Amino acid sequence: MSTLTAPSRTLDRPAPLRVQTLINEDLLSTMFQPVVQLDSGLIFGYEALVRGPVGSALEYPDALFAAGRREGLTVELEMRCALQALKDWRGQKLAGKLLINMSAAALASVVAQDQGQGGLSLCETLGLRATDIVIELTEHERVADIDSLRCAISYLRRQGVSIALDDFGDGRSSLRLWSELQPDLVKIDKYFTHDLPAHAEKLQTFRALLQLAETFGAQLVAEGIENAEELRVLRDLGVAYGQGWFLGRPSRQGQREILTAARDVLASNDIAVLPELRRASSNGVTAERLMMEAVSVDEETTHEQLLRLFNEHEQLHAVAVLNAQQQPVALVDRSQFINRWAKPFFNDLYGRRACTLFANPTPLIVDADTGIEALTTVLTSADQRYLREGFIITRAGRYLGLGTGEQLVRSVTEARIEAARHANPLTFLPGNIPISQHIGRLISSGREFVAAYADLNHFKPFNDEYGYWRGDEMIRLVARVASAHCDSQRDFLGHVGGDDFVMLFQSDDWEHRCEQIVERFNDLARNLFDAAALEAGGIMAEDRHGDLRFHPCTTLSIGAVRIRPGSLQRAEDVATAAATAKRHAKHEQLSVYVMSS
Repeated sequence: MSTLTAPSRTLDRPAPLRVQTLINEDLLSTMFQPVVQLDSGLIFGYEALVRGPVGSALEYPDALFAAGRREGLTVELEMRCALQALKDWRGQKLAGKLLINMSAAALASVVAQDQGQGGLSLCETLGLRATDIVIELTEHERVADIDSLRCAISYLRRQGVSIALDDFGDGRSSLRLWSELQPDLVKIDKYFTHDLPAHAEKLQTFRALLQLAETFGAQLVAEGIENAEELRVLRDLGVAYGQGWFLGRPSRQGQREILTAARDVLASNDIAVLPELRRASSNGVTAERLMMEAVSVDEETTHEQLLRLFNEHEQLHAVAVLNAQQQPVALVDRSQFINRWAKPFFNDLYGRRACTLFANPTPLIVDADTGIEALTTVLTSADQRYLREGFIITRAGRYLGLGTGEQLVRSVTEARIEAARHANPLTFLPGNIPISQHIGRLISSGREFVAAYADLNHFKPFNDEYGYWRGDEMIRLVARVASAHCDSQRDFLGHVGGDDFVMLFQSDDWEHRCEQIVERFNDLARNLFDAAALEAGGIMAEDRHGDLRFHPCTTLSIGAVRIRPGSLQRAEDVATAAATAKRHAKHEQLSVYVMSS
């Protein structure tokens, strides 16, 4: 019995699409995405985004340029994309600037070819103006010859072409390039834009970049804007231009106007609630800033020699004892040493003995680069001898000088006071400075807003009765409840200090929010009283005059004032008006009191 076997057949597979084919057969096309002026909502220009054949493996730029690198056609592909962008731009007759992406290598090739033809001949052939072209420099990490790049850019500028630095801050771009090339535009990577309203550190980065832009004479373009909150923050920061899907998506025809939702944000006089850093920095203050240069002694120094040293240096509060490697091993406190020396027979018994005999063998030693915040732990340590003796400051273990306990306490206190002006240490809500800044921005916006001042009733008796720990918990409760009922994108909540809070409303339903805050707080605050107080409806405690009397359970009052455009010109006046409204609310025993400015 024989078995029949079908003849084998190889299926023909289509050859993979090649970049060279796309170039030869003119299969590339261009999409245009708008770049928008954030102060006016007008379109500044369009970025040209290359596309391969629709539905193919090379349709999108990442795959297209990866294939181009494999075929050794990177520069040729870039030049072809630029040519296609110019042709498509002419066909669409779009207004504004055309932004074209090019690497340094491709840019050099274009300039070399163009110089041989005596000018931007392609633009002239297509009937385009060089002044309408912006070259976005990409792939910054591959720029090896900055001098040659600078020469190429100088040539383009003489023709009227503008220069942009693309994707600044993506981990590859160079601050040196910004300084060397002096671009007209700097496009900030979308990482910094994404979720910007929730990240104070990104906000600070934008502020720093705006200062750099002013220094170098450039304008910023924020990439990747995806929602109204991001757009509002960038507009209020003063970023000149923006780009992203919330403003307009790429299309072959190019949008003539920005999307409606974005236009509404830019036209609105609502201002953004800018995220605040939870803890203010201590301005870089380190232990070295507290240091005083002071002579030291070695381990063989006698008490007699140490006495002469103290007599020669009357300002010395202590002396560090060092080993042969200049590392501190002990600290001698001046006052303690003098007291011992004054005792009968001390000189006879110990005068020629080493000074380490009665020295502190475990002094406080801190590195010169230790920050003030880290030094605050010293203030609460069990060993408080540093207040009298001071402490030793070292670098890499070697002696540098001494610090005093008085200096440390003063510096930590100053740092905490400064921090509290920016962020309250109990609730981490913005403090006086951010509150005043936000009021100033609201006044400048020309819109009506509401300033509300919240304060606790009968808080002091509660605090005296139950202690500061439970008092702090009640203050934090105010912060939690108010935060929950404020719109984080439109309403600003700040903590002045103690039990005083400020709310700056842009929400139309601000009065309802205030009522909810009071109602919710009054309900939850009862949980902080014991059963006997709840049954009695309050507690017996001394009033502010020291007289014992009955105080009802703690409640919240809010005084609010409508600030109409032009009615008040200074943040201090707004704060005063809100405080006046609060006093009316407390005096008249009202939950919410409203007045007009």
